[in-house]
Amino acid sequence: MKVISVDKLTKTFGSFTAVDHISFDVNQGEIFGFLGANGAGKTTAMKVLCGLLSPTSGSATVAGYDVYRQPNKIKQNIGYMSQKFSLYEDLTVLENMNFYGGVYNLNNEQLNTQREQLINRLDLHNEAKKRVSELPLGWKQKVAFLVAIMHHPKIVFLDEPTGGVDPITRRQFWDLIYEAAANDITVFVTTHYMDEAEYCNRVSIMVDGRIDALDAPASLKTKFSADTMDEVFYRLARGAKRGE
Repeated sequence: MKVISVDKLTKTFGSFTAVDHISFDVNQGEIFGFLGANGAGKTTAMKVLCGLLSPTSGSATVAGYDVYRQPNKIKQNIGYMSQKFSLYEDLTVLENMNFYGGVYNLNNEQLNTQREQLINRLDLHNEAKKRVSELPLGWKQKVAFLVAIMHHPKIVFLDEPTGGVDPITRRQFWDLIYEAAANDITVFVTTHYMDEAEYCNRVSIMVDGRIDALDAPASLKTKFSADTMDEVFYRLARGAKRGE
């Protein structure tokens, strides 16, 4: 079952084409890696899919809703987490849960259940009343992810979610991603870590606003005669004409 369907999606800013006629589908429960160097257009494309930007042309549906006509419906049916902003640092862990429970329209019973499950899942009993600013970065990332899916969205968008954390914590974070996918939550993730691309069911690689490759990691490595996704990415991205 397709939960994201994109056909010739384009986004321009004046004479600059940030996203250039991209097409792809993402299936329910899939972990889909959305890769690209700085300036490739992946963040702009993600904002369109999250209902934050309107496309210039082309078509796309997310969770069954049209990006042109139903952006608010899209926002209600997705989760979102970024490296730069996900939790309010001056609020406690519990206060963040309560806030996002309200944003996601959870009733009191649902909120209490999700809050208890999250605290038990991460063993946060001693940290629940601490301000988020007091938590180590790895804990913040894991809490932010579970808060982003506490309303059981069809899709969760993760924008470089593991930036700045150590390899062990990144691996623990990916265990949470696998759990979400096993529960039929589609995971759409951007990352600069090519070892994380290996964890995805399929990956796309954007170059200068276009998708230049899309397949399972093993298939891409075979196609490009590469041992790692680092090599695949380098061979595609080295021809890019734009960056930050």
